[in-house]
Amino acid sequence: MGEIFKSIPKVKYEGPSSKNPFAFRYYDADRVIMGKTMREHLPFAMAWWHNLGAAGADMFGVGTADKSFGSKIGTMEHARAKVDAGFEFMEKLGIEYFCFHDADLVPEAETISETNARLDTISDYIREKMKHTGKKLLWATANMFNNPRFMNGAGSTNSADVYCFAAAQIKKALDLTVKLGGRGYVFWGGREGYETLLNTDMKFELENIAALMKMAVEYGRSIGFKGDFYIEPKPKEPTKHQYDFDASTAIGFLKDYGLDQDFKLNIEANHATLAGHTFQHELRVSAIHGMLGSIDANQGDCLLGWDTDQFPFNVYEAAMCMYEVLKAGGLKNGGFNFDAKNRRPSNTHEDMFLGYILGMDTFALGLIKAAQIIEDGRIDRFVKERYSSFETGLGAKIRKGGTNLTELAEHAEKLGAPELPGSGRQEYLESIVNSILFG
Repeated sequence: MGEIFKSIPKVKYEGPSSKNPFAFRYYDADRVIMGKTMREHLPFAMAWWHNLGAAGADMFGVGTADKSFGSKIGTMEHARAKVDAGFEFMEKLGIEYFCFHDADLVPEAETISETNARLDTISDYIREKMKHTGKKLLWATANMFNNPRFMNGAGSTNSADVYCFAAAQIKKALDLTVKLGGRGYVFWGGREGYETLLNTDMKFELENIAALMKMAVEYGRSIGFKGDFYIEPKPKEPTKHQYDFDASTAIGFLKDYGLDQDFKLNIEANHATLAGHTFQHELRVSAIHGMLGSIDANQGDCLLGWDTDQFPFNVYEAAMCMYEVLKAGGLKNGGFNFDAKNRRPSNTHEDMFLGYILGMDTFALGLIKAAQIIEDGRIDRFVKERYSSFETGLGAKIRKGGTNLTELAEHAEKLGAPELPGSGRQEYLESIVNSILFG
């Protein structure tokens, strides 16, 4: 197939003053920040489902964008056209990675055997494209939420037959991950939850989900998968209560069922806010448990109560994200996948590129500012000083586990009453961030 996005040039860095809509103003791939290039800090990935498949349909209207790429949707010809479009898209933007669900690649056939044959064919085509372009697979996953068979979940289903079908999809998706050299495999439990406890055995469902994940790890390792498995936490939508509600819940689940050695978390900005947390909070929780794996780079709309998957433009939030990533030492096998889609009225091929330019520039600027916050040092110094009473004397003994309640109580009695613990200086610290971001 010839060039699909003929009107779009290769997008280059032109600097903050550029007025060219098809240029980067902040993402300079070769710029070195804190010892690494932007390209190394920010391994960006294209989401196959949104970018090559989502046409703008919602609960109240059909799609507005043409994602046929010159072929009939629902055919293998269209599947190949999406591959062509995706690799041209990544090449023009300088994106190195992509992510997919199995169902994003090919139309589902009548039987799983036939679907798998289609996946074999298209993955051969993708592998050839990868060889010629150097593009890489960040992670893959299985879509176990769209088809009606998964109306009661996949791992959490009440049907043993559906459970087996989910296992078959995971097996094939892992085969594809290894075949294409993927660095990760994601579990997003889109339907792994419940609407009412009146018809739900929660313990039963949690045990079955864990068993499915254990089988996935065993099979993946047996075929040579050396990357990370991920859980992607998300609260509500579509089910009222989902078992992977937030980072803390997911980490607790992984530790309860002995999965924490193989799994990390794939944190999505929009999911964090739906859980009532900041994006920064979910990243921090993951990092302090050694489970910060990968990131879905998007944002939500606080005025809307669902997962809007918008391209990120909030520089403050991106800076706080990159602050956490830098402090954690970066992402090992993960990256920044744009699980984001254009707004419904932004329905042209040009808008596809403009969305990614926005997202890549936002995170590049966030990286620049996060590095400046760390290099400035005032916030780190304040936090260290705030806890300094635990560096000497009885405080140091507490940290080292060298004391007991009796000794602490005796100290308290001698004090009579402690002094107030000191101001948190929140407003001052926020002013530092603002001065670095906007000064």
